[in-house]
Amino acid sequence: MCFTDCCAGLHAPSRRSILRTVAGMAGAATTGVLAAGFPTQAAATPAASSLQTATASGKGTHLVLLGTGGGPLPVAGRAGISSALVVNGKTYVIDCGRGAVTQFMQAGLDMKSLSGIFLTHLHADHTVDYFSFPLLGGTASIKFENTLEVYGPGSPGALNSQSGREVTWFSPGNPFPGTADLTRLAAEAWAYATNSFTAEGIGVPPAGLLHVHEIALPDVGATVTNTAPSMTPFAVMENDDMKVTATLVPHGAAFPSFAYRFETAAGSVVFSGDTAPTANIPVLAKDANVLVHEVIDLSWFKDQGYPAALVTHLQEVHTPISEIGRIGAESGARKVVLTHFGPNDPKARSEQWWAAQARASAKNGGYKGPVVVGKDLLSLTV
Repeated sequence: MCFTDCCAGLHAPSRRSILRTVAGMAGAATTGVLAAGFPTQAAATPAASSLQTATASGKGTHLVLLGTGGGPLPVAGRAGISSALVVNGKTYVIDCGRGAVTQFMQAGLDMKSLSGIFLTHLHADHTVDYFSFPLLGGTASIKFENTLEVYGPGSPGALNSQSGREVTWFSPGNPFPGTADLTRLAAEAWAYATNSFTAEGIGVPPAGLLHVHEIALPDVGATVTNTAPSMTPFAVMENDDMKVTATLVPHGAAFPSFAYRFETAAGSVVFSGDTAPTANIPVLAKDANVLVHEVIDLSWFKDQGYPAALVTHLQEVHTPISEIGRIGAESGARKVVLTHFGPNDPKARSEQWWAAQARASAKNGGYKGPVVVGKDLLSLTV
């Protein structure tokens, strides 16, 4: 287990540290996709056999929405937020919300193809299944081909509490662990299972399968009280298949919070992470093939009688559906895919409802491209 690396703005891991995995991919379960202004488009979602053929060949870039639910509240209709990007047969998971491992398998992805994990920020609804990948996947029957490269935030060293009230921190000795400490502490928590399995020769220590890179922030004046100043995207990593850049996004007290851009030979895919509207997203997503963006309907929370303080918080840390068209137009993204829905229960807001709102947002914002209403296990070829 290695926790020593920090990814500086222009730092990329060595060729030796880039994973060389076997591209043995199974087909992804797919359904029709609802796009704003368009009928259900089966063509936008390749058949499972087509995706199996494409990924098994080790060529191309394919996006799979593993889970599209926003927030920590568990619901039956959506898994927690998580996406997978398959690049030339290697799979990279972006955020690991509730059920990410199950959804990974439901999508037909091969655990041996897993090459890296990217965490946008360290809220529980984005990380709860993170350690499950090495804990459950690193058994004697699966055996990852190589160490998994993990990229995520470091510790902020402090936390901005805007409530004005006195806070008694949980775990006062280490109240703000970064990705490395999160990994270390998870490994310690599961020591019994690890020791039991390894003593019987049927498993390996899961933390030893991970190489954690805490992303170093560029010198742009970002602090816990100035979490996302205007900035130029900075390099996170690069290998033979892709280049990853990032920018800071505002998400309340959660700092640092990142959005990522994956540049591949087939095209570029941007993940907004959790964010309030920010000028940093259009800069990062300039002319991207696909912008995967979080979305919220604040009116639903107001109508349900949620406390005013909670509604205000949600407004300050998420992006209203009404802003999506403007963001798409300013970025010049060829396609916008909605995810991280709030409310996350599909019975509260249907796909048709989201599509109608997205259509109105695109019209008002001057966005001419399609806005796809994401759903769990939706797959798109870039």
